[in-house]
Amino acid sequence: MAGDVGFDPLGLSNINDVGIDLYWLREAELKHCRLAMLAVLGFVEVEIFGPAPGNEMATAKNQMDAFWQFWNAHPQYIAFGLIMIAIAETVSGIATTTGRESGMREPGNFGFDPLSFSKGDPAKYERLKLSEVKNGRLAMWAAAGLILQGCTTGHGGVENMVQALSDNSF
Repeated sequence: MAGDVGFDPLGLSNINDVGIDLYWLREAELKHCRLAMLAVLGFVEVEIFGPAPGNEMATAKNQMDAFWQFWNAHPQYIAFGLIMIAIAETVSGIATTTGRESGMREPGNFGFDPLSFSKGDPAKYERLKLSEVKNGRLAMWAAAGLILQGCTTGHGGVENMVQALSDNSF
């Protein structure tokens, strides 16, 4: 399994009687990895280039403040987004459950491979899967850090980084 380094201090990989198995946990990890990588990219992009088109009311550099600015202006967009997430989670849950029961689907594999990475060298594909997991784990920490930093300082991550570098310059 890509990314398995034997670190499991809570013994989560050995839970069979509780209804959570390793397949389900791996699926959740990959999903959160992919979302975190997109979130970090979005946080940094909005802070550097400004709000996305159609979201001009969210002028705060801190993404949590920008979210609440957007919520105050258009709560129906947030509600629509939550409905779409519920639909996507339903489809994903069905795929995960049937894949786990049949054994015909690898966790995180939805058959979407437009660049045909899985068609080439199997060793290279395994390396790419390992890179995805490692970068995703790092992105989960980065997203948590950006959110926490924004909540505590009121500034965005890039602004805090530039400030820290200028304060600690030699």
